[in-house]
Amino acid sequence: MEKTYQRPVSLYKSSSGYCPGCMHGVAQRLIAELLDEMSLRERAVGIMPVGCATLAYTYLNFDTIHAAHGRAPAVATGYKRSRPDSFVFTYQGDGDLAAIGLAEIIHAANRGEKFSAVFINNSIYGMTGGQMAPTTLVGQKSTTAQGGRQVEMSGYPIRMCELLSTLKAPVYVARFALNTPANILKAKKGIKKAFTLQLENKGFAFVELLSNCPTNWGLSPEESLNWISENMIPYYPLGEYKTPEGSESRGN
Repeated sequence: MEKTYQRPVSLYKSSSGYCPGCMHGVAQRLIAELLDEMSLRERAVGIMPVGCATLAYTYLNFDTIHAAHGRAPAVATGYKRSRPDSFVFTYQGDGDLAAIGLAEIIHAANRGEKFSAVFINNSIYGMTGGQMAPTTLVGQKSTTAQGGRQVEMSGYPIRMCELLSTLKAPVYVARFALNTPANILKAKKGIKKAFTLQLENKGFAFVELLSNCPTNWGLSPEESLNWISENMIPYYPLGEYKTPEGSESRGN
């Protein structure tokens, strides 16, 4: 019988340490599948951050580097410049990338560094207890905003794709979601496009993935996926914000 579904070689055979229902595992599987399909595993280096996303290095069966908080783009820059034939990507959560690492990602994008960035946006700090993140929605409750985020106190949630797409150097900026099978397939195509652009030496590519945090949102896994549809996507519209062709396709 033909085997139609199996564990990618780029993933270790191990149980997940993520909370039940967390979509980090799905995002990392997409990356592993693509490394297998694109024959990139032997030359791939993943730069891991601080936070939930850092657990990826325990599941990914290829070389990884653990960067200090927010510094994954700086590490990726150094590695890619010193070994331009390598395939380099960063994998960061919103607390790591959009808070302490905000300057790092903006300047790496502005320089047009030739690595790929995968950004997991679950609108909260997950690993450290559910504090408010730069991406926490207005009115969304967290352990440091128990009455919900207030604009007067904390400003508006930062939209990273909209911010980075204003820069001249990035060649690809796009946002997808992991809340439905159809959106997961679109996310895989987007990550593949970013990876392909790096292989073509085109420049910096950024893929944001809207994800969930059932534990810190206080929702069941199913409820958390619905919450993405009802609350995150309206504020963080899906689509390609910048492409090599210069076209924009949003709201898909």
